[in-house]
Amino acid sequence: MTALLRYQTGLLLRSQRWLPPVLLYVIFLGIGVRVGEPVLGALGWAAAALVPVTAWLVRICLDQEPPAARHVVAAAAGRQRGHLAAVLTAATTTGLLALLATPLVTYVSRPTSADYSAYVAPLPAGLAGAVAAGVAVLTGTALGTLCSRPLVLGRGWSTAATLLGSLLVLVTTGSPAHHAVTALVTGSRDGTVHIPWLALLGAGALAAAAVALACRLTAWRE
Repeated sequence: MTALLRYQTGLLLRSQRWLPPVLLYVIFLGIGVRVGEPVLGALGWAAAALVPVTAWLVRICLDQEPPAARHVVAAAAGRQRGHLAAVLTAATTTGLLALLATPLVTYVSRPTSADYSAYVAPLPAGLAGAVAAGVAVLTGTALGTLCSRPLVLGRGWSTAATLLGSLLVLVTTGSPAHHAVTALVTGSRDGTVHIPWLALLGAGALAAAAVALACRLTAWRE
């Protein structure tokens, strides 16, 4: 698996296809995060933006191989392992992005509630933001996996499903990403830090199920 991960990472870096989603995330942060804004609200925005970015990167990694190269990898390591390596490469890339962004957002934000009346300790706030970012990455991984081959084959349909799905998982009650972001935004109102551990468990289970389904189907449909 290590060799497959190195192979997928090399493909991603050389193709420079990672650049548009990373720039999109930077733009999201530039629009929604301001120096001196309340920390929990800023972390909620930063986490929410990771959902579409992760889903986009998953689609990129699953489609970056030429068909001939994909068949060679399938013959050498198996289709399921090759598919899993592509998904893990995307999730790891976005996870590193979140790992860089969360401390930065925590640092530039003001440790107060939304109305600036209550103090919010930066360390617990940063932990809550990191957990919410993890929830967003896992949810985006599940979404990108379900909206890509072998489940959705048409590129246009895949793009539309990814965009619509990103919106739905952020606004639908019961979604792990919605729960995590809401916990930060709600906590910002009174300065209370809510760490969304349950959402993290739910997002992990959702991502594992989605990836397992896609890996199983790729052996049948491709």
